[in-house]
Amino acid sequence: MADLDDRRYGIAEVGELVGVPAHVLRQWETRIGPFKPRRDRANRRIYSVGDIEIARRIKQLLRDEKMTTQGAAKRLEEELKGVGRPKTNTDALELIDKIDEEVRAMVDILDKYDEDD
Repeated sequence: MADLDDRRYGIAEVGELVGVPAHVLRQWETRIGPFKPRRDRANRRIYSVGDIEIARRIKQLLRDEKMTTQGAAKRLEEELKGVGRPKTNTDALELIDKIDEEVRAMVDILDKYDEDD
């Protein structure tokens, strides 16, 4: 039996799931680089679960955060590469902890150089 993550969706179905018309999905595909659904042999768009999540994020960036398509494209690219601002407070706290650990490690290295002098 196929895993749900392996399921593929058509553009009309994705439009309903995301809450935007199919023509908006087509526009996003041309304007927002990281959003590129695959195509089947008949050249129809086929969307994966990951594509649907990206479409939902694009909608959030454009409608809720009032970003331009250029801004949304840049932010999405950063997020997909793991760069950029944390999405949640938990992510922010984890990043702060990681930075703190790295700074402490650097201070320890510098302290060793001071001891050698």
